[in-house]
Amino acid sequence: MDIKSDIEIARVAKKKPITEIGQRLGISHTDLIPYGHDKAKISQEFIAGLKDRPDGKLILVTAINPTPAGEGKTTTTVGLGDGLNRIGKKAIVCIREASLGPCFGVKGGAAGGGYAQVVPMEDINLHFTGDFHAITSAHNLLSALVDNHIYWGNELGIDTRRVTWRRVMDMNDRALREIVCALGGPANGFPREAGFDITVASEVMAILCLARDLKDLEKRLGDIIVGYRRDKSPVFARDLKADGAMAVLLKDAVLPNLVQTLENNPAFVHGGPFANIAHGCNSVVATTTALKLADYVVTEAGFGADLGAEKFFDIKCRKAGLKPAAAVIVATVRALKMNGGVKKEDLGTPNVEALTKGCANLGRHVANVRKFGVPVVVAINHFISDTEAEIAAVKEYVARLGSDAILCRHWAEGSAGIEELALKVAELADSGQSDFRPLYPDALSLMEKIETVASKIYHAGEVTADKAVRDQLKAWEAQGYGDLPVCMAKTQYSFSTDPNLRGAPEGHSVHVREVRLSAGAGFVVAITGEIMTMPGLPRSPSSERIFLNSDGEVEGLF
Repeated sequence: MDIKSDIEIARVAKKKPITEIGQRLGISHTDLIPYGHDKAKISQEFIAGLKDRPDGKLILVTAINPTPAGEGKTTTTVGLGDGLNRIGKKAIVCIREASLGPCFGVKGGAAGGGYAQVVPMEDINLHFTGDFHAITSAHNLLSALVDNHIYWGNELGIDTRRVTWRRVMDMNDRALREIVCALGGPANGFPREAGFDITVASEVMAILCLARDLKDLEKRLGDIIVGYRRDKSPVFARDLKADGAMAVLLKDAVLPNLVQTLENNPAFVHGGPFANIAHGCNSVVATTTALKLADYVVTEAGFGADLGAEKFFDIKCRKAGLKPAAAVIVATVRALKMNGGVKKEDLGTPNVEALTKGCANLGRHVANVRKFGVPVVVAINHFISDTEAEIAAVKEYVARLGSDAILCRHWAEGSAGIEELALKVAELADSGQSDFRPLYPDALSLMEKIETVASKIYHAGEVTADKAVRDQLKAWEAQGYGDLPVCMAKTQYSFSTDPNLRGAPEGHSVHVREVRLSAGAGFVVAITGEIMTMPGLPRSPSSERIFLNSDGEVEGLF
């Protein structure tokens, strides 16, 4: 078989005009805001006119804990959308946008792979329609307004020691994690400690992805807490009169982006919070719009189900009133063997014993998703090195759990290779089995919510936190924020906070070293272990291998 790179496959795709893709969904050209011929935003007026339509079925694609062996969650999401359309269903894919940080770092892009991609792949993985730039600008406008207010007399009485609003950029840059700003004398303001997060960790990103419309977006922006006074009372973005200007910068970014798959099926690509440091889901606006336009909507949540799926259920679905009908957990033979102790260089060697041991990670995720009342099917994302014995071992393991594991060849064959999974997912979604419920009620204390996620999802034996962290949570409860869900910032590589602890560990300790209140987004972030909200680049970043060829085409982008 002639194996081509993702970018080679995407470059020869026979794309249809985006207006034609829109017409299939009943969106006229006047309701599309085109960005070239192959991507467009959907107008607010069109979206508002959909409110009385019934919703289709929502299907979540999640995965086992990621490993260097690869799992292919986005690829499976796109492939399943194509597969559902192939069997005659009206389906739309909803995925996140790509951050430049991982694109030029190590993780890779976010457009799928092989013959299960969304296109234009280069645009989606780079600047796309400018949403991330708008989010970065809106966030940093607020940062500038904070320091400007302090410079011009600090009428609000902001305690410069308690400014909590950091700056952001859409790039991995560890040198900016902790900085001192406003050096250089009185003309430059009052020096203070500050720092940068990556744009996908910005509360503005979370707000854009959780807002229902432009009005809700502006209200949430105003609710952002930028810091505290000496009496520890909060200072909001609306106090700085920042919410209006920030909303202006985001007025186009809040609109969903319409593109297409390689098989010319519609896909919404919108928003992009990471699941290890944020809530890991595409926008509510994109998902709810798609549900009005299709019978089935296939969406994904970032990283493993312990992060992405938990936050999808406990934050996005809770806040937006969504009720998923089915879930798909993606696994690969290679990744399961790695969870069973096999080194990356040995993954090509058959090893049913290690595979069976590693299946404990898959089993934990299946059980966890069922705790939310959602029926589960497992997708085995096929690699050419997989043996029949290994595939059979995964199927037998999942069968003992009372579920099905279906081999999928969408990477190599497109929709034809995932038809069996599409049929099973449609059957599950239509069965009425789903009885969705969040993991914990709003009424639990914030610390109890953290402990519930750690014990029921991570299988931790204890949660530890310094007195300052516990006191901060209690103070937020006293201020009226106790009913918010929690957003756990944790390594994606393990159920524990140790990225090297694979499989399905139990009884480990989860240490919460910091908590942050995202009052506008509507959740409390609990930062655990060594997780960083500004990643660093690896020794050999992907950017070293990305360039323009003699024809002006991008090379090295996967």
